[in-house]
Amino acid sequence: MLASLVGSVAGALASASLAHSGGWRTFQAAMRSQFNQAGPRPTLATAPIELAGDWGRMLEGAAVQVVERMRQACFDGVRLLSDRQPTRLRVEEHTTGPPAIWLHPDGSGMAWTIVDIGERDWSKLAYQFGHELGHVFANSWEADAKPAPPCQWLEEAMVEAFSLRGLRRLAKSWKQDPPFAGDNAFGDAIAEYRRNIIKSYEALADSQGLGDPAAWFAGHRNEIEVPRLNPFAQAMSLTILAEYERVPQSVEAVGALNRWPGRSGIPVAQYLHRWKGSCAELHVSPYLPLRLGELLRISPSAR
Repeated sequence: MLASLVGSVAGALASASLAHSGGWRTFQAAMRSQFNQAGPRPTLATAPIELAGDWGRMLEGAAVQVVERMRQACFDGVRLLSDRQPTRLRVEEHTTGPPAIWLHPDGSGMAWTIVDIGERDWSKLAYQFGHELGHVFANSWEADAKPAPPCQWLEEAMVEAFSLRGLRRLAKSWKQDPPFAGDNAFGDAIAEYRRNIIKSYEALADSQGLGDPAAWFAGHRNEIEVPRLNPFAQAMSLTILAEYERVPQSVEAVGALNRWPGRSGIPVAQYLHRWKGSCAELHVSPYLPLRLGELLRISPSAR
């Protein structure tokens, strides 16, 4: 989910968070030491991570290890080719409200994500962070990235599938090499958490008639084209997840999203056309926009 703000609100929130938490608690990813002033620019996979907000009594450094492992899982086998990648990632814990991207108009290279989890609920943290990381991957982290209909639902479906893809890999890696000693069995808990999400989305897909995506889209279009992770976007995320797993390089096309004026606020045929062109500019396979157009029976068009 995306969220926007104005400068005054950003300042107020930052002040409140600082007062509440007693100052930012910053944990840098281990790879930050690889970079210096003369070194290469960080990518989304290597940008340093910092934590902010109210993490309660969670073990010092534990949350950042989970976030780092989820990032690794999400970008496993994925090339990052966007020219709009952040240089820092902030993960802020709120005790209320939905997870989101905080759109801060300060011109910095920081992508600011917000999560809302229970104490040491690592599965939920990984899942929420994976979704918001997907928005960052889709170039939806800068101040002009306010979500808009009619195509924001497609991004929501794609980044939800991106998180579910990452959770599967995280569960496997946690089972084999847990970040916390002796915690191998928690890999099964992550896998079960993911299965429960998928089961709920499968039920939605069945009730909505998603067996025929084109008829589904035509019949529910007004309900589908709502700029949030609505039930139709949730159901569609499984169709996209299947494409990610069937054609692994298709994930890379998420990094080509939103590199054009109008972003998601243009008709879907134009959206697919501009996305395909963006893929060509970044030398990314256009399989995903073409496949989605085929499934929904929408031909990419400049108009």
